[in-house]
Amino acid sequence: MNHKEFFLLDEVHDIYGQITKILIEKKMQITTMESATSGQIASLITDTEGSSAIMKGAFVTYSNEAKIMQGVSAKTIENYGVYSLETAVEMAQAAKRAYGADFAIGVTGTMGNVDPANTDSIPGQVYFAIVTTDKTFPYYIELEAKETRLDYKLCVALEVGKELLQIISQDH
Repeated sequence: MNHKEFFLLDEVHDIYGQITKILIEKKMQITTMESATSGQIASLITDTEGSSAIMKGAFVTYSNEAKIMQGVSAKTIENYGVYSLETAVEMAQAAKRAYGADFAIGVTGTMGNVDPANTDSIPGQVYFAIVTTDKTFPYYIELEAKETRLDYKLCVALEVGKELLQIISQDH
């Protein structure tokens, strides 16, 4: 692990520790459907003791087929692309439906190399959505090139964590 990854990991762990503690305190649950981050966010949520009270479950849906199997519409992927706000929103909605959690996160995007299986793959473009009981928050971010896959995952997790912390800190 390089020097930058170490400090980034500390910052990310701090945010997700806060998130998990707030959710435990509020007795609220969360789930994820992750592609680009391949379970990194779910892992960060469960790094804090007591997280079993709030983590309902999670999906890692790296392929289009896996997303569709878990409830993302094939039409959405066909019409908007797998790397789109629409797909990220459906990922979060499908995870929320599957687990009945209060909050759900969906993440899709291209981290480094172009995905030859999907023509909408542009390195550094990431889409994520946070779904609550009554609201949907879609986000788009562009990342500069990173040295490692872990750098990409941690940078995305940090952005998701910042937004999630704001949302869960509000009265729900």
